[in-house]
Amino acid sequence: MNDHARPNQFALLGQRRFAPFFWTQFGGAGNDNLFKFAFTVMVAYRAEAASALSTGLMVNLIAALYILPFVLFSATSGQLADKYDKAVLMRRVKTLEIAIMALALWGFVTANVPALLACAFGMGLHSTLFGPAKYAYLPQHVNNAELTGANGMTEMGTFVAILLGNLAGGLVMTFERGPLIAGLACVAVALLGWTAARFIPPTAAVDPQLRINWNPFTETARNLRLAAADRTVLQALLAISWMWFYGVAFLTQFPVFAKDVLGGNEAVASLLLAVFSIGIALGSVACEWLARGRVEIGLVPLGAIGMTAFGIDLYFATLHLPHEAALQGVLPFVRDPAHWRVMLDLFLLSASAGIYSVPLYALIQHHTPATHRSRVIAANNILNAIYMVVCSGYCAALLVAGVSVPALLLSVALLNAVAALWLIWRQPLYGQRFLAWARQRA
Repeated sequence: MNDHARPNQFALLGQRRFAPFFWTQFGGAGNDNLFKFAFTVMVAYRAEAASALSTGLMVNLIAALYILPFVLFSATSGQLADKYDKAVLMRRVKTLEIAIMALALWGFVTANVPALLACAFGMGLHSTLFGPAKYAYLPQHVNNAELTGANGMTEMGTFVAILLGNLAGGLVMTFERGPLIAGLACVAVALLGWTAARFIPPTAAVDPQLRINWNPFTETARNLRLAAADRTVLQALLAISWMWFYGVAFLTQFPVFAKDVLGGNEAVASLLLAVFSIGIALGSVACEWLARGRVEIGLVPLGAIGMTAFGIDLYFATLHLPHEAALQGVLPFVRDPAHWRVMLDLFLLSASAGIYSVPLYALIQHHTPATHRSRVIAANNILNAIYMVVCSGYCAALLVAGVSVPALLLSVALLNAVAALWLIWRQPLYGQRFLAWARQRA
């Protein structure tokens, strides 16, 4: 591994230590969302996929089955990533993905909803097993000066893949043979990911003598204690989990926000998803330039300020929007200048979330001993899942109470300010580094 005085995150895409890993995780994130969205559209719009459950319940069931493995098996996956060669582990996970997607192909063709629900759980398991290896892989192959940029590229790839997967999942289901095309596309993407994983370089096991504890409950408790042993790491984990709470609150409201607040159709909801995903992607890759080749936690308050400021402005941008009699498509929506401020706020608050999260991932990787780094990252995945479930409950409670979607999102932006102040109060170094970074940039 060569040290570079001026690291270039995009140059990593031309190097074997990063490129095969990048495309492997890119394919996995894309396939997750291609499958889930195609399945959701099939349940919502195709009579042959009708079930005893309502469409709304089915959508939430798909999401719950995907998240459940993160709660149950993250602790186990962290142990596996510490005990074994991460490259070998990632290749085996991609083999599992092919098997899951082969079942999904059969489920799509036969409109077998139980089989597709099993695949939703299976893809959640695939992501659960891949996650700790994914984040613990980077510190073994990039140096400290490259760590922020490598994380930025990884986060950018993840969110672009999520966007492309959702768009592809919706697009293929517009065809008459949509379910067959969706199933074949899922298998094809899994095969491409498996091929990319063949080229990931060997990544030495950091604790080959580790004895696996297969009890997910006791091991989850042990992983959380392991993370809590280092206050700096624990606070970073909680801060990342809060970012997922914030992001899920916005992402889950887009369909209703687009229809009831902006007067847009399903294509407008997809446009909002695109703006949000591109914002996070660009914010993530901007971190290397902002951090100047170091792990710079001063960027965390900068991102938090943007997440709150643009979230508040989004609320005010929705107060005086025109109300059309019929739902608008993308072109009429974009042509109306009244909607530009909304899209700009969404873009800037999501870019701020990228700037907020990347230094936190780099800090955890840099600060955690290699011998149990994967298990600490597994603890992060557990906390992320808990925060996402709590977020879903929080949003549902406010909506049932009659709170409007703009007011709900405003409450999340204000809570973000409270979370940021708590983080700086508990760890003043974030504030000190932010002020030092601002002086240097000035």
